[in-house]
Amino acid sequence: MGLDIRIPLGLIFLITGGMMTIFGLFTRHSDIYEKSMGINMNLGWGAVMFLFGLVMFLVGRRQKWQDDPVTPRPWERGDGTRH
Repeated sequence: MGLDIRIPLGLIFLITGGMMTIFGLFTRHSDIYEKSMGINMNLGWGAVMFLFGLVMFLVGRRQKWQDDPVTPRPWERGDGTRH
C-alpha cells in the first residue's frame, strides 16, 4: 500500500477552487475588480483549480482501484447485488 498523492492534492484543489468560485460568484459586480480591468479573477481561477482538483482526485481513485486486487471495485462485487 502506497500513498497516492493525487487524492489529497485533488481534495485540496477541489476545496480551494470551490471556495474561490463561490466567492467570485457572490462578488461578480463588486468594485474590487476595478484594478484587474473588471475581470473576475476569483471566478476564473477558482473554476480552473476546481477542475484540476476534480481530475486529480478521479485519476487517483481510479488508479487505487486498479492497483488493489483484494478489494474489488464497488460495481464488481461478487455478492450478486448491484450497487
